[in-house]
Amino acid sequence: MIAASAALILSASSFAAKTAWTLISPDGRIKAEISSNGKTSYSVTFSGKTILSPSEISMTLESGEVFGEGKVKGVKTGKVEERGLPAVAYTKAKVDNIYNYLTLSFKNCDIEFRAYDNAVTYRFVSTAKKGAFNISSEKMELKFPENWNSWAPYPIGADKQTIERQFRNSFEHFYDIQKLSEWSDKKIAFLPVLVDAGDGVKVLITESDLRGYPGLFLFPGGGHSLKGVNAPYPKTVVPEGVQGIVKEREEYIAKAEAGKSFPWRILGIFDDDKDLPNSDLTWQLAKPADPGTDWSWVKPGHAAWEWWSNWNIYGVDFKSGVNTVTYKYFIDFAAKFGLEYVLMDAGWYDGKKNDPMEVIPQVDMEELARYGEERNVGLILWAGYTAMANDYEKVFEHYSKMGIKGFKVDFFDRDDQMMVEFLENIAKSAAKYHLLIDFHGVFKPSGLERTYPNVINYEGVYGLEQMKWGADEYDQVLYDVTVPFIRMAAGRMDYTQGAMINRTKGNSYSDNSNPVSQGTRCRQIAEYVVFESPLVMLCDSPSRYYKEPECTEFIAGIPTTWDETIPLKGKVGEYIAIARRKGGDWFVGALTNWDERELELDLSFTGGGKMTVFQDGVNATKMAEDYKKVETALPAGGKITVKMAPGGGWAAKISK
Repeated sequence: MIAASAALILSASSFAAKTAWTLISPDGRIKAEISSNGKTSYSVTFSGKTILSPSEISMTLESGEVFGEGKVKGVKTGKVEERGLPAVAYTKAKVDNIYNYLTLSFKNCDIEFRAYDNAVTYRFVSTAKKGAFNISSEKMELKFPENWNSWAPYPIGADKQTIERQFRNSFEHFYDIQKLSEWSDKKIAFLPVLVDAGDGVKVLITESDLRGYPGLFLFPGGGHSLKGVNAPYPKTVVPEGVQGIVKEREEYIAKAEAGKSFPWRILGIFDDDKDLPNSDLTWQLAKPADPGTDWSWVKPGHAAWEWWSNWNIYGVDFKSGVNTVTYKYFIDFAAKFGLEYVLMDAGWYDGKKNDPMEVIPQVDMEELARYGEERNVGLILWAGYTAMANDYEKVFEHYSKMGIKGFKVDFFDRDDQMMVEFLENIAKSAAKYHLLIDFHGVFKPSGLERTYPNVINYEGVYGLEQMKWGADEYDQVLYDVTVPFIRMAAGRMDYTQGAMINRTKGNSYSDNSNPVSQGTRCRQIAEYVVFESPLVMLCDSPSRYYKEPECTEFIAGIPTTWDETIPLKGKVGEYIAIARRKGGDWFVGALTNWDERELELDLSFTGGGKMTVFQDGVNATKMAEDYKKVETALPAGGKITVKMAPGGGWAAKISK
């Protein structure tokens, strides 16, 4: 059911000299006080607790005009109740979108505010009838009332880079936990960012409906405040390898046309950590897909992937590598375990020519596409940004005719307006040819995946690939129980789990050819339930999966999209437990940090049934690969105790 309440529209004469308005969430717990007396600001409280002190917002045009300043010409308020909106390739089949809104109208713009039960959001909308304009800057203040703790992801190498250099980054790093006053004025943080407001309340800062505008970074604003920063528009871009390097920038951040809607700024508010990974805010605020377009061809699923294991297969009578016979071996493996795809990563096309139309002689792509089609296994191809930038339309048309199912496009490494527009162009073109898109080396999900559901995944996450080179100095286990509450709150993430060589604390090591994971085997399995990933990788070598059929079969049977999601328990940086339903089956996943842990879970909502459990073995503390598979029934009453080793995990399937 989709319903919207009638709006209340007030003209300037009806509210006379009024300069302040109140917007309250449907459940009454969130209150935004919005003021516009020459300049516009807003403040936010949650259950009477001040979350945000008055903070100014505006957009300055190159002409000198300022959106958000001047006289308010009109106000519109109302409530929207959209229930059961269908979602494609998501964590639930249907999503409710319920909020109260308040819109302030100025001479050439509106500022639209929304209050959800878990957020206050706003955006600028140009209301001019015609004409183009440039935006010099956007003012976005976040004045917090206290010096709270925060989780800030800075670009890799930011300590030794200028701000300009930091605009070029892969949007993947661990989190610096620090007081707001401790933020460095020499570094910018990419989104999402999380702030601990005390009393169990967390504040998530991100954005949605990012289209034709640069992405947002955060920077210290003095004291315990933050402010927004955007990359200026590129003036000169030079290809260097797989990347496009900005050599010069304009004095403005964006070009725009009259009537443009700008991105939603999101201040998410959660009083229980477990609800963060289940946030729908990015999806709710994004532009819906064209209702007249058929998206039934979008098929999420599992992919066998060769890059993480360095094409290392063994026990065969051929030399493995980037060649036809190796990929046939991967296709056979995928077919045996019912995997939908094989992802062919870097190496299949001529890197020196940087042209995806030039397949290397060792790979017969047409034969592989035919071979995969016979076995019901699709191929997804990797390509670098600069290679695709040359003529992606030609590439998509050519390979779609061959039967290729999608592309993993990598090394965008920027989110200025030019790059944001390029991503949308890629998504739109790929959709025309019924191709899936997996974005890598890219910023966080910002709504494009709702507008174009063929955008099946994003990286922008410090995933398992880091264990190939950074295991000695990096705590992946801590990250695994932090990232679901921050980065995953913005949406899907291509973390690429599935390691079959597992190590306990202090025993992991970096090895590019034979990488390992930190934490237990069951941790790797549980991540397939916990992490949102419509296109999910099995990162390890088929040779290892063949030796672990019990684990492999269970992983291959875990859905990658869901009809329903129920968060169970969670605390940032410590543990998470989540349940997801597909059809009549429930899957439950749990992760802990390096602390051994017991969690009491109430699974009575599943209705009970047969339960297949993968739990840490009795010796998993010493041997991380030790696990136990248990076939049982959910106890009467539905309550169970989950035990996890240090760095451990727990996964279960419950069927009628």
